[in-house]
Amino acid sequence: MDKIQMKTPIVEMDGDEMTRVLWKMIKEELLLPFIDLKTEYYDLGLPHRDETGDQVTKDAAEAARKYGVAVKCATITPNAARVEEYHLKEMWKSPNGTIRAILDGTVFRAPIIVKGIEPYVSSWKKPITIARHAYGDVYKAAEMKIPGPGTCELVYKGADGTELRETIHEFDGPGIVQGMHNLEGSIESFARSCFNYALDTKQDLWFASKDTISKKYDHTFKDIFQEIYDREYAERFEKAGITYFYTLIDDAVARVIKSQGGYIWACKNYDGDVMSDMVATAFGSLAMMTSVLVSPDGKYEYEAAHGTVQRHYYRYLEGESTSTNSVATIFAWSGALRKRGELDGIRELMDFADRLEQATLSTIEDGIMTKDLALITTIPDPHVAESGEFIRAIRQRLES
Repeated sequence: MDKIQMKTPIVEMDGDEMTRVLWKMIKEELLLPFIDLKTEYYDLGLPHRDETGDQVTKDAAEAARKYGVAVKCATITPNAARVEEYHLKEMWKSPNGTIRAILDGTVFRAPIIVKGIEPYVSSWKKPITIARHAYGDVYKAAEMKIPGPGTCELVYKGADGTELRETIHEFDGPGIVQGMHNLEGSIESFARSCFNYALDTKQDLWFASKDTISKKYDHTFKDIFQEIYDREYAERFEKAGITYFYTLIDDAVARVIKSQGGYIWACKNYDGDVMSDMVATAFGSLAMMTSVLVSPDGKYEYEAAHGTVQRHYYRYLEGESTSTNSVATIFAWSGALRKRGELDGIRELMDFADRLEQATLSTIEDGIMTKDLALITTIPDPHVAESGEFIRAIRQRLES
């Protein structure tokens, strides 16, 4: 069989632990036999990040900006225990955070729907995509413990000498305080990424915050979204037959639970962090969640929404069998291949991505699945497959 030819490389970012093991299996069993795979490879495994002073992460992000499409394996964000375990020079930052900052991207996460894995919310029939702003808020906050009585203020000193002050609280005893910030430029990029992705996927877009309480901070998000929509996207949305609307975050939660799904729900950074895990779990499994980082100028980085599956990796190192779910990582590859095919006009590559996803879902629907899915499936008497066995079962269906 002639392999499918590629024109432009995909930026390939290898990762850590069990997902790195699965990454190699997926390439060997599901990609290389069928595609003349062209990638520009970057090893984002923690030892190599440490060896390069994390320069490899920055280089990978710049390559993604150059080529337009990247696929990333799950990576470790080190804590103190990891610094000791891997003998690191320092506690390196999250690779995802570094890549998001360089691409100025928004993260879109959506569940993978398959028969036999039923959502816990009975009304949900279609995927709900969470669009998470990936800058600022509590993740870049300054915090302080207040030791006793006193006044806490927000103070802005302008470069031109102007000064603004706002009293936060008059403390009459110990307490805590936190200062958050965001950037209008980042919010504008977030809005454009959301509007572009909605047009790209032909889905309605919701945006939710709490502007009734946060009359400057959250209201700025609301205003920027509306201004950009009215000026740049309203006619395009109408022509595409999709809608945009704003609602309060608590109202959005109520609407989401009663909805059938099938839309994009845009959230501020913390809201998106929490709601994406809620949606993933309510649809069945964190291991069945896609994630794509989209920049406002149309660069794409696909990955699984979960971590490196550390516990399974330690068992693998001991020579024990594991039953690790590789579906989200397979869908990261299929998403990247489809987008590469779309941008390069290679129909065969797009069709292959569709077939790869269908073969993966058919394997599960045939009752062959990893242990995490077997515990929650409605399919009677499922066969619990070992990690490699599951991937080989997908290959059999892909070949047929």
